[in-house]
Amino acid sequence: MKIAVITGASSGIGREFVNQLPSFYKALDELWIIARREKRLEEIREECMEKSGVYVRIFAGDLEKDLVYKQVKNRLENQNPDVRMLVNAAGFGKIGEAEEIARKDPALQLRMIDVNCRALTKMTFTILPYMGKGGRIINISSGASFCPQPGFCVYAATKSYVTSFSRGLNEELKKKGISVTAVCPGPVDTEFFEVSGTNNSKAKQAAMAEVSPVVKQALLDARAKKPVSVYGNLMQGARIAGKLLPSDMIFYAMEKWMK
Repeated sequence: MKIAVITGASSGIGREFVNQLPSFYKALDELWIIARREKRLEEIREECMEKSGVYVRIFAGDLEKDLVYKQVKNRLENQNPDVRMLVNAAGFGKIGEAEEIARKDPALQLRMIDVNCRALTKMTFTILPYMGKGGRIINISSGASFCPQPGFCVYAATKSYVTSFSRGLNEELKKKGISVTAVCPGPVDTEFFEVSGTNNSKAKQAAMAEVSPVVKQALLDARAKKPVSVYGNLMQGARIAGKLLPSDMIFYAMEKWMK
């Protein structure tokens, strides 16, 4: 039985992967979707099954807790599927100075580290034993991973972990024929900003991408076994700048750009 697994499937980028994956994998038998909001997942399951005919299995749970991993592991052990793709799309951020965010909610940024880094890593190693040659892992990172981000620093640091982890794991798994792709978009028009907040800069709004082409590019890049997927010329430029320019110069440019 061939399956794909998607975390963060109830909204945003994860939700769009639910839309596009059945067309990407024509022979997919089941789609396993994971998120906290069970009612939303049920609505998505009904819509996806009606549209694609692929059976959708729901795992409603909080990735900060152990139960959902146990449920997924038990199902894997019982059915022994061939996992063709894992998409780790769960995550969140919060815009603002780290000290101020910690003062208002001491646990928030620690939870961000748990979801963006720990949960992604744990789900990867839960799924990996059931993935064989030709399997693909897509980890949703961010263009924020290309350099430190004042005003978004804990989130950017978590995404630097995701990009680094993905690239290192990709090298390790090549001998097994499994590829890992870190997807590093800029701002994407999703529910993400309802949680993170926004600075409402004209530059950021101009850089905003629609979710559908970002996911389509990610799937194409994963098919091509690219270690990093970057959508759009602006973020390609940001990636190059992060490699070549001193941090102080980038910080100055970001300060001007975000006004």
